[in-house]
Amino acid sequence: MDKDYLCDVIVLLFTIMDRRKITDILKTGKVLVSDGAWGTFLYQKGLKPGECPDVWSLTHPDTVEWIARSYIDAGADMVETNSFGANRFKLQHYGLQDQVIEINEAAARLSRKAAGGDHHVIASIGPTGKILWMGDVTEEDFYNCFREQAMALEKGGADAICIETMSDAIEAGSAIKAAKENTGLEVIATFTFDKTRQGEYRTMMGLSPSDAARIALDAGADIIGTNCGNGMERMIDIVKEIRQSFPGAFILVHANAGLPVPANGVDTFPESPAKMASYIPALLEAGVHIAGGCCGTTPEHIKAIKKALEAYTVRVQNV
Repeated sequence: MDKDYLCDVIVLLFTIMDRRKITDILKTGKVLVSDGAWGTFLYQKGLKPGECPDVWSLTHPDTVEWIARSYIDAGADMVETNSFGANRFKLQHYGLQDQVIEINEAAARLSRKAAGGDHHVIASIGPTGKILWMGDVTEEDFYNCFREQAMALEKGGADAICIETMSDAIEAGSAIKAAKENTGLEVIATFTFDKTRQGEYRTMMGLSPSDAARIALDAGADIIGTNCGNGMERMIDIVKEIRQSFPGAFILVHANAGLPVPANGVDTFPESPAKMASYIPALLEAGVHIAGGCCGTTPEHIKAIKKALEAYTVRVQNV
């Protein structure tokens, strides 16, 4: 066995023993800060269009670990993994379907090294890109696919599974159940919503925030919420709707740095760290428990969110 890998395993065993569950921390009333975008960094570091981002955990491990560490250094209490598309169906596009376990273990191991023993790793699982009603897959296919990924992420050292960017009830439910039934990890489940002309929020498959929250909780999710699709301002109304329907639920938000603006064929995200952080008081009052970023966010955004959270906490304590 490789000596460096053995050292990583030993460190992992010792650090895992001291960490509390995320939900146990939230029960104390503490609000936590999550990380920001991963794809943004990967492209800055040389990821080419059409290239598989997830395999960078094997081919560019130093870069992947650096991304995770940059968010920890910015003040994040938890960090995701470079595994959003590392399921069998997505990896098949790149001829990498036989490396699911290897890629996911590596992704979790790299974030674990960056997080150390006093920060949590919430391992990213995204959608498969398959649609059940089109006959592409069965519900059992979903379950088996997510089980394989979740188990590998746990083996790599994750503390929780973050099932994110979901829109379909069956796919999301299958992912949550696969993680809950085959690992000992806490499960976070977040959905992506668009604002309709009527001013309501719906996933691509028509789920409202309260519908999505119910589906996630019924399937066994420990923490629910929303990611991507919206900037922090719009996330406030989504959190309010979830909180109204499920007042006891723990809620996470991973917001974009504003709404995307096309520039030269590429989406850019215009919201500055200061602007994004300015919505933190309203988000906290809406009932969020964990705040972080998605597309377009950087360590500077996370640093600003952390600062805004700390300032809000001091202000409330002094009232």
